[in-house]
Amino acid sequence: MEQSDVETINKVMWQIPTVLCLVGSRSGDEWNGMTQSWVTQVAMQPVLVAISVDSSAVTNRLIKESGAFSVNLWDREDTRVFVKFSKPAAKDGDTLNGRPIREGKTGVPIFTEAVAFLECRVSQTIPLGSHDLFVGEVVDAGFLDGREGTPVARIGDTRMKYGGVLRKGHEANRS
Repeated sequence: MEQSDVETINKVMWQIPTVLCLVGSRSGDEWNGMTQSWVTQVAMQPVLVAISVDSSAVTNRLIKESGAFSVNLWDREDTRVFVKFSKPAAKDGDTLNGRPIREGKTGVPIFTEAVAFLECRVSQTIPLGSHDLFVGEVVDAGFLDGREGTPVARIGDTRMKYGGVLRKGHEANRS
């Protein structure tokens, strides 16, 4: 692929509106949170959500081991949280990287400051080259009290860019 093609592909891909959220994962005593932008609903009956996670990321391994993940939507006015979750998270008591969590129905972390959350049990994993697509059935969902209708963060609310063609010198999110 020619360099001009790569630049054009990246610019076009970055125009696709995507949510910016935290994905919670856990296997045994290992807990993690990861900044995520590749999230979408893929079915209505049953309600299925798909996330695409770098195949070498800690989160990928934890989801494969546990068969579950959470999607935590954040207030678009509070995007600084995402910088702290671009590397594997540190658990201290009931927090990940200093952000409070609780254990969900499947055992994965739910961020209690999130505007809303979805908790999913993996129904299918599809290897897609650099990433694996995890399709999860929603087993729980909710809003932070009084926050229903709050605009949630999108990647366009930050200077972050993720997607398109992998650029030299830039690694994917490994958390």
